[in-house]
Amino acid sequence: MVSIAELARLLGLPFQGEGTHTLTRVSSWDEADASSLIFFDGRGMDSAFPSSLPAGCIIAPKKNLRPGWNALISENPKLDFARAANCLLPRPRGSGARHPSAVVEPGAVVDPEVDLAAGVVVGAGAHVGCGCILHAGVVIGSGCIVGEDCILHPRVLLYPGARLGNRVTVHAGSVIGGDGFGYVSDGRQQIKFPQAGGVVIEEDVEIGCNTTIDRGSLGTTRIGAGAKIDNLVQIAHNVQIGRGVVIAAQTGISGSTVIEDFAVIGGQVGFGDHARVESGAIIGSKAGVLPGKIVRGGEVYWGIPVRPLREYKKLNALFGRLPQMKERIEQLQQQVRRLEEGLKSLSGDGEVRSGNGSPGAS
Repeated sequence: MVSIAELARLLGLPFQGEGTHTLTRVSSWDEADASSLIFFDGRGMDSAFPSSLPAGCIIAPKKNLRPGWNALISENPKLDFARAANCLLPRPRGSGARHPSAVVEPGAVVDPEVDLAAGVVVGAGAHVGCGCILHAGVVIGSGCIVGEDCILHPRVLLYPGARLGNRVTVHAGSVIGGDGFGYVSDGRQQIKFPQAGGVVIEEDVEIGCNTTIDRGSLGTTRIGAGAKIDNLVQIAHNVQIGRGVVIAAQTGISGSTVIEDFAVIGGQVGFGDHARVESGAIIGSKAGVLPGKIVRGGEVYWGIPVRPLREYKKLNALFGRLPQMKERIEQLQQQVRRLEEGLKSLSGDGEVRSGNGSPGAS
């Protein structure tokens, strides 16, 4: 529960209306009540903007506000709404609750303020920091290090030696530190290449449900601070993900690929091995990045193989005209055949003659 005036102070925003009014939650417009905070960013409701406020408070630009409304004034309402949500719904923190079925093996160090739910296993030599919450069925392998205030949702599995920084969130069913997919053929069978490296997840990373992040083969797979990874993403051995990278669902990243800071990767993007995405690049959904490809920073890319969006749009426009172009080419081919047949008939003997009447003369 936070008053409007206190929330404005925390966010560094001006406000209007009743500063003592208290808020307890964020909500959509349809589900708002007197305890709700909502937002409006100038899109989607211009023709039906209400005359009365359906919530306890709104975050919106000043030009959209009505007199008498309780409001936080913002020129970036969606961002400030997200910031406000973190104030109203602070990150949960462990307090030391322990289910009797949780197992902490000898040599493991678990801070007293860690919640261990039913079926949690913490392996020998692992270290789990203060304030963590380990939900039902979480397995922390031997020698793992989990920083402070981490939240691991049900059935998360950390293979031995995985390292997580502070405030990491891993959603249900994800696996961190499994073997990478590496084999060498001797002509008769596939020989497994060593998968003896590590995996490091830096602070403030969030990993979606059923995502898999493989350990390095000989080096380290690393996910940079503040990266956000969606559900069902596969990250192979030795991949390096930079700070603040965003990766959408069903993306597959092959071994030794490097994605630099603050790149944005759409859903179902496929990466060949040893590719590199430079800082700030944006890759659209279902794109394909060839092995060893360098995707330059500061631009938007799309397509298979991936190319700058301006090029992709041109090619896509041509692709849509292929049936008409095919029909036109067939017409031109018919015209050429008719011309050839006409020339043959003029020659009299089926052979095209030169200007002096001699076959083939020049």
